[in-house]
Amino acid sequence: MVEKEEGGPGGISEEEAAQYDRQIRLWGLEAQKRLRASRVLLVGMKGLGAEVAKNLILAGVKGLTMLDHQQVSQEDTRAQFLIPGGSLGRNRAEASLERAQNLNPMVDVKADAGNVDTKPEEFFTQFDAVCLTCCSRDVMVKINHICHKNSVKFFAGDVFGYHGYMFADLGDHDFVEEKTKVPKGSPGVEDGPDTKKARVDPSETTMVKRRLSFCPLKEALSVDWSGEKAAAALKRTAPDYFLLQVLLKFRTDNGRDPSPQSYAEDSKLLLQIRTDVLEALGVGAEVLPDEFVSYCFSEMAPVCAVVGGILGQEVVKALSQRDAPHNNFFFFDGIKGNGTVECLGPP
Repeated sequence: MVEKEEGGPGGISEEEAAQYDRQIRLWGLEAQKRLRASRVLLVGMKGLGAEVAKNLILAGVKGLTMLDHQQVSQEDTRAQFLIPGGSLGRNRAEASLERAQNLNPMVDVKADAGNVDTKPEEFFTQFDAVCLTCCSRDVMVKINHICHKNSVKFFAGDVFGYHGYMFADLGDHDFVEEKTKVPKGSPGVEDGPDTKKARVDPSETTMVKRRLSFCPLKEALSVDWSGEKAAAALKRTAPDYFLLQVLLKFRTDNGRDPSPQSYAEDSKLLLQIRTDVLEALGVGAEVLPDEFVSYCFSEMAPVCAVVGGILGQEVVKALSQRDAPHNNFFFFDGIKGNGTVECLGPP
């Protein structure tokens, strides 16, 4: 039973305690209070953005601002469940507002139809976390720099067909995690089975404080693969990292993502960009075989659900300062059904 707290910022009322009871039991009152005091900016309201918005609103952040200057297209109807029927041509953020707000009336949900490219630096510093989707590499790097400088938690993610990723830069991040307590053996039973049983008893836990340091996105995407250590690391690195580089270059060059309506033309462009990007990185084309072009068109709703679940989870963990975050990439391959956490950046 959670006691009612009043008076301080982030206090939990009886109504909120009832609403978030299961979450408070899972990660504790203090974590929920931090979450309840946090404001998040979410950029890009396509399928992945809808999943992230849903997860953060249900988790109980203080406020969520959905920013998107694009209009609803036919493609958005496939994976974007916050947009009601008959909304073609409306602004995506504004069309998502009513259903998003209905998920949790306790959260202050706002829609902003502006363009993220034109927002000043002070716009981003009013938030505790910024999450970007559907953005170009240059925009992500620029906003990441603003967030890193101002100690704002930064996240980015996208879904390309069967593939998706998320990236986090939390700066120097402090958090606590629950660990099984390992008691010292009692006198006289150091070598007996009782000692072994006591050491692995999961019923006794303790909270451990930890700190992790994150690198900015620009550094994570600029790994030098020419050295011997890098060559060894290359064998362990998910090919999705290089696929992401190719898809971000395609987005920069064409101002859009690969489209099913121009599959043949875009497939040729992707193969050429693959060659150019991997050559510039000093990596052989074998890390990304030609068949990758068949699986990176449009947004797949199930992939949005998986990546959006992980992205939402990581934002919640960062804001609540509870549990170890993913440092710094998460890649999902929907063909294999595999998710991989990679820590990539300066040595």
